[in-house]
Amino acid sequence: MNDLVRQHTALSDSDLEWLHLLVSEWQLLSDLSFADLVLWVPTLDGTRYVSVAQMRPNTGPTSYQDDMIGHLVPRGRRPLLDAALDEGRIVREGDPEWREEVPVRVESIPVRREGRVLGVIARNTNLLTVRTPSRLELTYLQSASDLAQMIAAGSFPFPGEQVDMDSSPRAGDGLVRLDAEGVVQYASPNALSAYHRLGLAADLVGQHLGQITAELAPSRGPVDEALVTLASGYAPREFEVEGNGGVIQLRAIPLKPKGTRIGSLVLLRDVTELRRRERELITKDATIREIHHRVKNNLQTVAALLRLQARRMDSDRGREALNEAVRRVGSIAIVHETLSQNLDERVQFDEIADRVIAMVAEISPGRVTCRRNGRFGILDAEVATPLSMVLTEILQNALEHAFAPGDEGTVEVAAVRGEPRTDARLLITVQDDGCGLPEGFDPQRAGNLGLQIVRTLVEGELGGSFDMLPGAGRGTKVVLDIPVQPQK
Repeated sequence: MNDLVRQHTALSDSDLEWLHLLVSEWQLLSDLSFADLVLWVPTLDGTRYVSVAQMRPNTGPTSYQDDMIGHLVPRGRRPLLDAALDEGRIVREGDPEWREEVPVRVESIPVRREGRVLGVIARNTNLLTVRTPSRLELTYLQSASDLAQMIAAGSFPFPGEQVDMDSSPRAGDGLVRLDAEGVVQYASPNALSAYHRLGLAADLVGQHLGQITAELAPSRGPVDEALVTLASGYAPREFEVEGNGGVIQLRAIPLKPKGTRIGSLVLLRDVTELRRRERELITKDATIREIHHRVKNNLQTVAALLRLQARRMDSDRGREALNEAVRRVGSIAIVHETLSQNLDERVQFDEIADRVIAMVAEISPGRVTCRRNGRFGILDAEVATPLSMVLTEILQNALEHAFAPGDEGTVEVAAVRGEPRTDARLLITVQDDGCGLPEGFDPQRAGNLGLQIVRTLVEGELGGSFDMLPGAGRGTKVVLDIPVQPQK
């Protein structure tokens, strides 16, 4: 719609925003009318109309089998559009049109904003299945007529009241029509069933909806006057009511077809099972986060015990071995700490990598600088945990063997996420400018425990590849190529 409006019309950005607001709401008008809606906007030169949006009803057969968006119609070909645009009124005159042997009643509704008519809605009703309407259908049609008059007057949709139509109740979910005092004139079967779920034993018709809703909702004190006002439909609001183990979602729409409120339309939906599942998921997420939090605490306890034991070791080799174990445990704890703060099993690994680099840099024998370039991105937990250990081992190995005490140097961790057209691989390079690899060194056969851990995790658990190469000029370069899930 943005492209069509900007290409063919003279409407401003604020006018376009009003049309977006209308389109976000007009599924309701289509369902209540049992009709297709097409939004036509006059072109810049005023000689044609362009269709910028279309909606089909959920409550009846469509009048258009084809997509109408983008069609251009010369002015004069559809007199109802001309009359609605020029006169600023709803036009219903004329005989039904025949489209593919189907009779269609066409009406035109001007779309007004701040006194100007921006375009026209063509309401097309398929008359092939016309029969004597029921009370429900009569209520739908009357409500649709009131909304159409509000659109023509510029009082609907409600400014600043953006509605998420994916989660908001629809006409078929349940509909209640109120008079100006908030008394129920009609309640659809679905609406009545929803209120029975709240504990209502009687009929809704003739009841004051605000008062009966407030009585059904649990309250420790006096009747909630705010809830009474909301459920009475005095203002456009969306809210939920819970009682008797049930939850219903309500949306109130004041009806002011001639500028004065004549009543309200209340759409409602029973969301009891939906909210119950959401609570179960919230409980599950909280449990998972608590598990990660406890695992992190337990790992930190283990690391503290190993650190105490290391301080009591007489052997330098034994003390260093325990300190390496402390860092390995600490790298896993960092991942679990991050997972304990997330709602899913995915983590932003850049933060974890920075913390691992800072933790390992504490053992630097000289003035060695560690830094990171590039981005790891978001990784699944089953990738993040072993990768944090791999990164710890590689950095620890570089700091211990590439530099002598007092040396200055740099260790750089570079991460590149993705292949040319995807981000399903992660390429990691750890480069130092230290003394380099010993002559004849084979990283695939080296017996060092740290390298054994790296090989096992990278090739066995992560399904990637690992190699150590002489650096450009001096130093050592470690290259990891790991498959990862694409980021969402």
